[in-house]
Amino acid sequence: MLALAIGTDLSSFIGIIVVVVIIVLLLIILAANVKVVQQSKASVVERLGAFRTVWGVGLHIKIPFIERIAKTVSLKEQVVDFAPQPVITKDNVTMQIDTVIYFQITDPKLYTYGVEQPMSAIENLTATTLRNIIGDLELDQSLTSRDHINSQMRAILDEATDPWGIKVNRVELKNIMPPKDIQDSMEKQMRAERERREAILQAEGQKQSQILVAEGEKQSAILRADAAKQAKIMEAEANKAARIMAAEAEAEAITKVQQATADAIRLINEADPGKGVLTIRALETMQKVADGKATKIIIPSELQGLAGLAATAKTVFDTEDPGAAPGSGK
Repeated sequence: MLALAIGTDLSSFIGIIVVVVIIVLLLIILAANVKVVQQSKASVVERLGAFRTVWGVGLHIKIPFIERIAKTVSLKEQVVDFAPQPVITKDNVTMQIDTVIYFQITDPKLYTYGVEQPMSAIENLTATTLRNIIGDLELDQSLTSRDHINSQMRAILDEATDPWGIKVNRVELKNIMPPKDIQDSMEKQMRAERERREAILQAEGQKQSQILVAEGEKQSAILRADAAKQAKIMEAEANKAARIMAAEAEAEAITKVQQATADAIRLINEADPGKGVLTIRALETMQKVADGKATKIIIPSELQGLAGLAATAKTVFDTEDPGAAPGSGK
């Protein structure tokens, strides 16, 4: 009985242990099959080896041993910098060009099942596309047509990677490295071009300086001519004003003389002088005329008689004067 009881207790204990182990295993399996998909990620789920669905952001539970997560991909924009690739231009110059690709996974299913090793496929596709584009361009065009090459490569790569669930947003040529001898030639050419531009700038500066000097001399000559012209005009105006003032003064003097003469004649006429007064005035005038340097004097007929009368009177006065002298001696 004791052995039976002990066997029963042992069986119960073993059963409890088994149940606990089963529960723990179930919890472990459940925890292992609960998945949380983070933001900007997606998980591709397979069931029995076939594609089932794509899990987005959130909590998901997969069936143990039947379903599995084939791949979890990032939906962010990614950047890949590829190593320099040797390319040959149209004029047979070999260059090293490295590219940078900006891409984004738009379809996780196509990205998972579309191509094996997508990054390697994009790298090889980028290299072949770059060789094709550069092969149609000469060296100078390759160096100056970065935007054209970038846009052309982006269009070709974007179209080629559509079946892989990849969208190429941008393609950039990071470095273009010609051979050493080409670089030396380009450096010499750039140096010569800089020297040529410097010479042109110096010549333009000298030209502008000479133009400014000539303009200054021209303006100075114009100003001097204007000053001389204004001086002459002012001098002429001053002479004109002086002549006008002299003429006005002379006219005023003549007017005053004439006015005085007219006033004298008017006064004489008002005084009504006799013939004797006029005769005496005429004789005084004749005396003033005789005092001049004229060798001939023309006397009017009216004054000739008066002249004789004056001579007679002078003789009479001279005769009477000696007799008056003795009387005065008394």
